[in-house]
Amino acid sequence: MTTTKLAPVIKELINVKWARPGPTPAPLGILDVYSKLKSEATEGQFGERPWLALSAAATFTLNSPTSLAVLHHVAATQTSLGPVPAAELIREVGLKCISFNGIPRTINCLGAFRQHLEREGLGAELETQPTRMLTPENIAAVNQRGRNLWQSVYTPLDEKLESKLATSHPDLPVYILGGHYGPLLSDPTQRGRLGVVGRTLTSVVAIACLRAQTGVGPQVLSHVYGLLKAVEQGAHREELEEVEAKGVETLATDLGCEWLLRSVDAISDAIGTSFAQPLEDAQPVKVENAQSREDFFGRESEPRKHKL
Repeated sequence: MTTTKLAPVIKELINVKWARPGPTPAPLGILDVYSKLKSEATEGQFGERPWLALSAAATFTLNSPTSLAVLHHVAATQTSLGPVPAAELIREVGLKCISFNGIPRTINCLGAFRQHLEREGLGAELETQPTRMLTPENIAAVNQRGRNLWQSVYTPLDEKLESKLATSHPDLPVYILGGHYGPLLSDPTQRGRLGVVGRTLTSVVAIACLRAQTGVGPQVLSHVYGLLKAVEQGAHREELEEVEAKGVETLATDLGCEWLLRSVDAISDAIGTSFAQPLEDAQPVKVENAQSREDFFGRESEPRKHKL
């Protein structure tokens, strides 16, 4: 068997600085940002878990695993959750972020976060058994679980939305419901020691991810309504302790939703976006110092011609 190789220039191009191939480092002051938001959550009586869920979701979206380590420190030292439950909730939020951010960021952030937990001596206390395996025996129940969540979030427009999505691509609602709402966004009943996000905080995760992404205002709005509907339907009462259930009720007010959105904005402002950014003027430099496309290819160079 021959070994597949890439030319060095391809590897260099993949890893040039302007392509931002690595994660976003934790910025100076992120500890203060998380702590301030935690204090605001306490003062506004929004609850510890909603604060941690929105902070983790925004941080996963912004691709900053070292900031997750700081967030875990704040959660472990400034809340009643404890180090391991806080870590498990962060991990579960990261898993659900797949539905809003895609798989790669969750893979990289969860991997780096696990390394942090190992260094903190918590690795042996983390759950290792999966709970979302699909089998012939449970597939119908998982699909129904996803359908129930879909209806809960989008009622009374759930059927209309499903039909509209199908006009874009017939498999789009099929995959959203069967690949996300069932197996991932809804929770299995048996969780072991894994964190439980639940119906209500899943809406918080969705809002935080989509707000931090930018450019998807209609989806942010949909999931804000989804949060309000979760409270109207009493889902928070079924899955949260009394104090936190009251906190979510406060969160699902105009004041609470404003705080949620502004909190995500504060985290985004501190960490910065790892999406597209303006390119600065620069003279052509060596590959290892390249900061922009023009740096790498040269501003006046002709496009490369490829023989067919």
